[in-house]
Amino acid sequence: MRMFLLPIAALLSPGSLLAETRPALSPPEIVAVAPASDWVRIAPADLLVMDLAPTAASTPRRVVIQLLPAPFSQGWTGNIRKLAAARFWDGTAVVRVQDNYVAQWGDPEAEDAAKARPLPTDLAVMAESAYTTVLPKGTPVVSGASRGDTYANRTAFVAGWPVALDRVKTGGAGAWPIHCYGMVGAGRNMSPDTGTGAELYAVIGHAPRHLDRNIALVGRVIEGIEHLSSLPRGTGPLGFYETAQERTAITAVRLGTELADLPAYEYLFTESASFARYADARANRRDAFFIRPAGGADICNIPVPVRRAK
Repeated sequence: MRMFLLPIAALLSPGSLLAETRPALSPPEIVAVAPASDWVRIAPADLLVMDLAPTAASTPRRVVIQLLPAPFSQGWTGNIRKLAAARFWDGTAVVRVQDNYVAQWGDPEAEDAAKARPLPTDLAVMAESAYTTVLPKGTPVVSGASRGDTYANRTAFVAGWPVALDRVKTGGAGAWPIHCYGMVGAGRNMSPDTGTGAELYAVIGHAPRHLDRNIALVGRVIEGIEHLSSLPRGTGPLGFYETAQERTAITAVRLGTELADLPAYEYLFTESASFARYADARANRRDAFFIRPAGGADICNIPVPVRRAK
């Protein structure tokens, strides 16, 4: 299978930032001047919206999650859509916040068969092999500005998402999403359980890449991560809350198509020249504050820009 590997340098023109002598733009400045044609609208059907109970000062707390597109994690994301439609998470809670790791939410009584909420009966059961997928022929793969990766042969961006890749026996590329900050995964019990999607977590610390291919990633927080990362840390083992009073309640979880007040969101097209300049600038800061360009960046240090559509 032939892959379309597009290095960042190939997307930059001869007069790019690599050779410019005028003051270099910072990554946020590059994003700010990116033309509208370099942005891709996110479909409301691909958004999962979680409303937490307001703060003590009555401030709303909304977390917006973009679900992973095909071919990644489709069994789990399909379950998540069914769970949202069934109102499964309404009245549940954030049950765990572990410092520099994850914030996790779901049914606090999930481990008690007598008290656990019933799950929809038609949820898919995924095999562990589904943590990795083979990319379809012709999939554009944009290499990052990394100088190597500890956890995979290489890393890249596919359709706006950071992924890791290995060669597989078929000659194609085995690919899997990466545990960067803000990514959302499906909690599970011991192997061979792979989780249903009823228990979810968001990464709120340094990228725990050792979890890649061990747990299914299902999406990323595109707005409101501060409502999870700022929660009090759990007092029990692994950051679980020991009392119901410590938990933050979840009032509702809905798909974006159900919410009339949801803004439109868009991400910077990872095959665009603007993204190439942005990625290069993240790897080689040339704006005035920096003394020495790093010459590369971990893929999790090149977060794909997402914004409310203008």
